[in-house]
Amino acid sequence: MEPNTDPKKYPIRLAISEAAKIFGVDTRTIRRAIKNNEIHYVVIRGRYRLDFENMLKWSQKKTTVRNKLANTGVGQYVDKWKIKNTLYSPNPDKVTPKK
Repeated sequence: MEPNTDPKKYPIRLAISEAAKIFGVDTRTIRRAIKNNEIHYVVIRGRYRLDFENMLKWSQKKTTVRNKLANTGVGQYVDKWKIKNTLYSPNPDKVTPKK
């Protein structure tokens, strides 16, 4: 049986501390955004759970947060994720786009 991965039905939710680490900002920055109603959240067992999709949109609206995401958040690892061995990466000349 295939698991249901519909993001509307099963959204990814983060704790404030997890979101702060992923986006490279301080927890106070996230709490301030919650107070200003910039981030969607739910309270589960007395803890804030932040919607990942909304957090991503919020992080791209503010230049300082976008830069922190790229420099101290998860964005700092993007260059390490790129395929360096071209033997296993698709050859652009061999791949034909579907029409």
